[in-house]
Amino acid sequence: MSMPLGKLVLFTSVMAGGSCTLVYYLIQTFSRASYYQLALEQLRSRPEALEALGSPLNVHYLHLTDKYNFVDIADAQLKIPVSGSKSEGHLYVSSSRDAPFKRWHLQEVVLELKDGQQIPVFKFSGENAAEVKKD
Repeated sequence: MSMPLGKLVLFTSVMAGGSCTLVYYLIQTFSRASYYQLALEQLRSRPEALEALGSPLNVHYLHLTDKYNFVDIADAQLKIPVSGSKSEGHLYVSSSRDAPFKRWHLQEVVLELKDGQQIPVFKFSGENAAEVKKD
């Protein structure tokens, strides 16, 4: 069964537009998530990390095809691209929660610069229990 060229072009355009909309929605969902926001707050509160990157701090879109980025009902693992005037790198974030609809607990945040230098930003301990409200 063949389809006229006009219908094929229209169908392909609708599918491509829908796919772009879905990708945009997924990126926005990640960037509004509490574990994402708390990780950026932790980065902004670490002078040595900000000094290594340089100001202003720029946060870039997540690469959804990166296998490191993973979120399920109890765990979240992200690789957030960041840059500044001096350097660029990735903010590696690990978060978890005890059960659905419970608070997220930031487990670890590490800034890795493009030269391989790693700067610890946050590490979970009982004393610095960083909790964020449910999404």
